[in-house]
Amino acid sequence: MEFTKARSSRVFQEIITQIEDAIVSGELKEGERLPPEREITDMTGTSRGTVREALRVLEQKGLIVIKTGTAGGAFVRPVSPQKVSESLALLIQTQQVSMKDLAEFREGVEGIATGLAAKRAQRRDIERLQGLLQEARMHLDRGDEGWADFIETDNRIHMAIAEISRNQIYKLVLETVHNNITLYYDRLLKKDVKVMKINHQDLQAIIAAVVDKKPGDAQRWAEKHIKKFHRIMEEG
Repeated sequence: MEFTKARSSRVFQEIITQIEDAIVSGELKEGERLPPEREITDMTGTSRGTVREALRVLEQKGLIVIKTGTAGGAFVRPVSPQKVSESLALLIQTQQVSMKDLAEFREGVEGIATGLAAKRAQRRDIERLQGLLQEARMHLDRGDEGWADFIETDNRIHMAIAEISRNQIYKLVLETVHNNITLYYDRLLKKDVKVMKINHQDLQAIIAAVVDKKPGDAQRWAEKHIKKFHRIMEEG
């Protein structure tokens, strides 16, 4: 593995970029050890402290892991979506994303994912969605006491649809959103039976479109559902 001399004005970032490029291109492979700090220092013409700090940034990004001891060093980590998921989850948990931005994002991404689910749903997927819808109905019938269980089942329905889309990116992102979005519900959504009924009616329409394999209808219903509940939360 060879690195080039870094320009003095961008030394720190250039070291990071060169190592990132080597990992992305496959020149540095999963589990492979990077050259020792001393060698990277010589190759890039920088100080050891600068190299060490660049390696720390790469570790924070999840690209490498730094091990200590006689067999230690910097090693390329396996590619994992975990870091992306954790970062998005943290943004939602700390409510640094506005409800408006989150709703707009969901409307686009979840609408498309629901349309894909209508195209790709298999018999076992349909049975799963219908079972979850029945479960949501049971919680609705309990009135106000069923609120928490109803919301939990609602989230499971949305995550199931993301999974049925058979698109791993949509699945990852939407599962992260729905695993953390209840913080907004707790703060902004009025907890009453009327809201649960509206929600259940929308879920019925969405699932019916998936069952009937009508991607356009499924996407439109999902988009309308998200818009409607954003409006309900805005109105308090």
